[in-house]
Amino acid sequence: MRVLFAGTPDFAAAHLQALLDTPEHQVIGVYTQPDRPAGRGKKLTASPVKKLALEHQLPVFQPQSLKDPEQQRLLHALQAEIMVVVAYGLILPQPVLDAPRLGCINVHASILPRWRGAAPIQRAIEAGDAETGVTIMQMDAGLDTGAMLSVSRCEIDPSETSASLHHKLEQLGAPALRHTLESIAAGRAVAVDQDDQLSCYAAKITKQEALIDWSQPAQVLDRQVRAFNPFPAAYTTLGELRIKVWQAEVAATEVNIPPCQIISADNAGLLVSCGEQSLLITEIQLPGKSRMAVSEILKSRGELFAPRTLLGS
Repeated sequence: MRVLFAGTPDFAAAHLQALLDTPEHQVIGVYTQPDRPAGRGKKLTASPVKKLALEHQLPVFQPQSLKDPEQQRLLHALQAEIMVVVAYGLILPQPVLDAPRLGCINVHASILPRWRGAAPIQRAIEAGDAETGVTIMQMDAGLDTGAMLSVSRCEIDPSETSASLHHKLEQLGAPALRHTLESIAAGRAVAVDQDDQLSCYAAKITKQEALIDWSQPAQVLDRQVRAFNPFPAAYTTLGELRIKVWQAEVAATEVNIPPCQIISADNAGLLVSCGEQSLLITEIQLPGKSRMAVSEILKSRGELFAPRTLLGS
């Protein structure tokens, strides 16, 4: 089939690569978001999808919006048989959805309808879900509401971070996409409607919600730390210092002291009281420094983390 691809981040690039490795389909063009400022110098930077597309000499289109009739005309003129959308980041209006002969399909990092929206990977970990997966759906005008063509599942490990789950779902989604396209091309694909009553909204992650609230149970904070690794990274404060928390776990130790207090600081990590139980922090990042194990930081900055010190106050 003549395939038009739309996507932006690394997750999307992995699926574009899967299409490029499938000789029976021809990728005729790639849509991705406009270059954005990145890094300390705020230099305009191409998306991972654009970089991959240029490596393969594919036409790249970067409109600010697809609501413009002229942009819709240009897309229609490409005469795609199907459009594959993976974490594109722009709304596809109905004329775009209708342009390819076989419509548009979307690869979504959740077992729909569980998590619809921008951040299904993070929200699944944050909520304590036992499993997640990748759904490929026929796109409609709603937000991740289209009929499902394929569902692939995987467990969420107790120590899973968004980074590790992201990689796991890439490995799950790429072969699922190839199989789904094969079924569509052969006329075997069966679309199953979603149950809207089972849906949750996976809102976009904000930096503000990464601040640790020590009055929460340790189990909730453990999930928060893992869900926000690598972005935006959970953090707490110590006086004027903002400290990122990269790894932590619920401690078996039962405590009866108010939350946010350092109970102990040793090679095992920082043991901090929470609303329920305590959290053992094993990897942190001080301002202007690299991520380090707590045991290493204590060798030079141990005075910062004396027992009874309060965090986040």
